[in-house]
Amino acid sequence: MGISDSVQLREKEERLFAILRGMGRVIVAFSGGTDSAYLAWAANHALGAGAVAMTADSASLPRSHKLDAEAFVARFGIAHEYVETREFENPDYARNSPDRCFHCKDELFTRLEQVGRERGCEHIIYGVNADDLGDYRPGQNAARQHQVAAPLADAGMTKAEIRELSRLAGLPTWDRPASACLSSRIPYGTPVTIETVKTVETGEEELKALGFRQFRVRFHGEVVRLEIAREELEKAMTLAMARRFTEIFKGLGFKYVTLDLEGYRQGSLNEVLNLKT
Repeated sequence: MGISDSVQLREKEERLFAILRGMGRVIVAFSGGTDSAYLAWAANHALGAGAVAMTADSASLPRSHKLDAEAFVARFGIAHEYVETREFENPDYARNSPDRCFHCKDELFTRLEQVGRERGCEHIIYGVNADDLGDYRPGQNAARQHQVAAPLADAGMTKAEIRELSRLAGLPTWDRPASACLSSRIPYGTPVTIETVKTVETGEEELKALGFRQFRVRFHGEVVRLEIAREELEKAMTLAMARRFTEIFKGLGFKYVTLDLEGYRQGSLNEVLNLKT
């Protein structure tokens, strides 16, 4: 990164701090990923006790992510709480239509609004960045309906810039692989249940224990489809690893275990959608 790029990056960060300072008291929707972690850190920097990070207490968020989130806020002195969400009780969420994420975020933002009203917090903010704005993300529709602010996008920050600023700030989340809720592993049209997402979570923890870093366990009923980052595929494509995958996933109840030869790609389940209609 050149000097001019570094200056521009710091200018964006100062713009972000100014946006946050102008908000007064805020609730940060905090999942523990790179974007929301940087936003929580920035809000704490700009507002101190005027900012609180809140994480959904939901079966769709892996326990390991909750533990990472707790470690992060403890390390940086960020006020943090959980808020219970009940999206699995909503039939519109459970049926898993392409707008599932809308119902998830609608539930989360409704709960956060309740907390905000009780405590006099003026704004709810979340970690959408400038790169996210052109993607298919129904959750952004829920954010607009609830008037949830996106300071990272408002400051013009891209994902790469957030990673670099996080690195400069010493945040351990700067190079964390992209993630999403566990329900995103279930194909549209297949109902999501707490049982199925827990099966996915167990499988992904097993892959992590094998040393893989970027992957998804895609649930297709009797079939599990493993997406593993292309740079890690060589490790995955051995007879010994095939046997281990089979042991793990047949042990979880799958009849067939498959490895996707295209490797991991974010939002692969969206490939079946015709987003132009």
